[in-house]
Amino acid sequence: MHLALIDASLGTPHAQRNFKREVDASLSVYNANEGEMPPPIGKPPSVQTGGETSRSFDGAIISGSQSSVYDSQRAWIQELSQWVEGAISDGLPILGVCWGHQLLAQILGGTVRGGNYELGYVKVQQEADDPIWNGLSDPFTVFATHSDHVVKMPPDAHLLASNETGVQALRYEQVYGVQFHPEYDLKTAEAMIHSKDLSERKIQGALDTCTDANVNAAGTATRIFENFLDHVAASEAPSSTLNA
Repeated sequence: MHLALIDASLGTPHAQRNFKREVDASLSVYNANEGEMPPPIGKPPSVQTGGETSRSFDGAIISGSQSSVYDSQRAWIQELSQWVEGAISDGLPILGVCWGHQLLAQILGGTVRGGNYELGYVKVQQEADDPIWNGLSDPFTVFATHSDHVVKMPPDAHLLASNETGVQALRYEQVYGVQFHPEYDLKTAEAMIHSKDLSERKIQGALDTCTDANVNAAGTATRIFENFLDHVAASEAPSSTLNA
């Protein structure tokens, strides 16, 4: 299975390291903030290899980012949004994580705004049965780091998970978004906490959630990637090909 990993982070090494460790698929990485975009999704004939049809991409994952999806000053966000809009229209399975989740929500007609920081290991409640939750408890523990929130759901999307801060997961047809980071390990979690320009009290409060129990519990959230790959395998994903 071959996925496009769209790295929207602004030069941090964590995203690619974590996704490559946790996602059991071939990944082609695109550094979106540097202007690297996957080829457009379309209907032209797939590449023939040894008499068999091969797809360039079976699905895509969009990472987190330190930027905001509504930042109109970053041209790459507009370019990526156009690519994602076309990919959704053509039926490509997509998983958006944190910033990627917010980008999907915005493209689908939802609203994203800044708010209070959610930082550290938190509990999330499932709001609907869905195969993406296979193997996860309810509620389940995950790591979160974000100040932007989906404050209005896209009109035709389904709420899959929430907590006291709001929307934590959604689905629209073949597309999933999760606000939290199932790919994070403890090293990344602590690095991200220390990188925030927040009060010492807020930083320490987040560090206090980094207990062995929370870290071990959050490890089961990596099942989301296995479940997404099952979803991709069950989908008839279109080919990704350069425009002729």
